[in-house]
Amino acid sequence: MGAVSAVLVIRGAEQGEGAGDPVVAVDEFLTAVYGERDADRASSLVCSAARDTDAIAAKIQEVADFAGRYDTARFRWTTPRVDEQTADRAVLSTRLTMTTGDERSVEQQLTFVVVRETGWWVCDVA
Repeated sequence: MGAVSAVLVIRGAEQGEGAGDPVVAVDEFLTAVYGERDADRASSLVCSAARDTDAIAAKIQEVADFAGRYDTARFRWTTPRVDEQTADRAVLSTRLTMTTGDERSVEQQLTFVVVRETGWWVCDVA
């Protein structure tokens, strides 16, 4: 299912506010990628080390192409769950499901690393 992933090194302060908490950061990122398929919005939600707009746009296009092979593909995900958290780093997980118009579905477990600098930012997706 073309999950967005990146190899990251956390560095430098972020520009902007970031999300208020790790769950919001992940949920907004999922909405940008799978709901809106908006590379600019997704890029604005990731840490500076992961902010490769071309790579993010390519992954979102991959998601769109995959979904386009099916009749009325829809994506949904479970509320992101915090698996680990410190003051400046959290690991969250969610189950992403794509359902087609003929009610076929495929699921994928996703794990996110988010960091806190000027708010919470998605830094890795696996």
